[in-house]
Amino acid sequence: MNNFVALTQMRIRLALRNKMFFFFILVMPFTFFFLWLGVIAKGVPQTVGFYLGPVLAFNVMGSFWGLSATLVTFREQGILRRFHVAPVTASDLLASSIVANYVLTIPTVVVELFLARVIFHVPSLGNPISLFLLISVGILSFGSLGLVVASVTNTMQETQVLNQLLWLPLIFLSGATFPLAFLPRPVQRFGLFLPATYLVNGLQQTIVNSATAWSRYAEILSLAVWACLTFFLSAQLFRWEPEARIPRRAKLLVAATAIPFLLLGVVENRTDRILLEAKSAFLSLTSPMSAPRTDGTSSPGRPAPGEKP
Repeated sequence: MNNFVALTQMRIRLALRNKMFFFFILVMPFTFFFLWLGVIAKGVPQTVGFYLGPVLAFNVMGSFWGLSATLVTFREQGILRRFHVAPVTASDLLASSIVANYVLTIPTVVVELFLARVIFHVPSLGNPISLFLLISVGILSFGSLGLVVASVTNTMQETQVLNQLLWLPLIFLSGATFPLAFLPRPVQRFGLFLPATYLVNGLQQTIVNSATAWSRYAEILSLAVWACLTFFLSAQLFRWEPEARIPRRAKLLVAATAIPFLLLGVVENRTDRILLEAKSAFLSLTSPMSAPRTDGTSSPGRPAPGEKP
């Protein structure tokens, strides 16, 4: 345990010295935070509450990019070779990377929640237990995705290409960038096969509707199972030396980690649960019934405070 704690502390120090990891942990999250909540949502509390879940999901998912790039850089520079001579296994190093990533990401999320309340006056942060579980399992699962990317790519150029191929669908087809209900119907259907969709919807329902952890069991459980699969596979494929290569068939095993969301996507396409929840949240935002008037009275059809319906 002492070795693991020391290894985790060392991983945190190394990550803080890495400019790319620093960018994906601090610069990008707060840039996206103020752009979406300040510009897109125009600082309106109710609108901010709607976009806060996707913003948090965006930042949680972004950690996989920095984690994969950092590990590949360490391997190319021979830093992992130095770890290899120590009494640690590949699982120890990868687990310490996940823990270090968690420790570095949580403060950013907490600061964003604080700023959402203080600066943008968001009405509610939703159910705290559900929020904590979704953020935690999101960091672990997408961090494990970063480990898999680092395990199957040989150079930083390959890592960047694969990260880009994964990143674009995750942010544009899941509701993280544009509301899921706003996207074309075929895109919505496809988005139900992406893990990001379940993180985005879970966080959004938690903040907007104060959804409990039990009501989000599908999102939490699916992301947790995916995290276990990706971490196990990354440990099997991990390489200490930059000269080491993995067999081509190993990349097929990586594709097999998507099986949980392929199965869940089939179920969700039949029930439309996620799509109906996303549509309801979007309609509550855009409906004139929910928009307060500047003269202190309610919109037509809705009684004013203290007025009988």
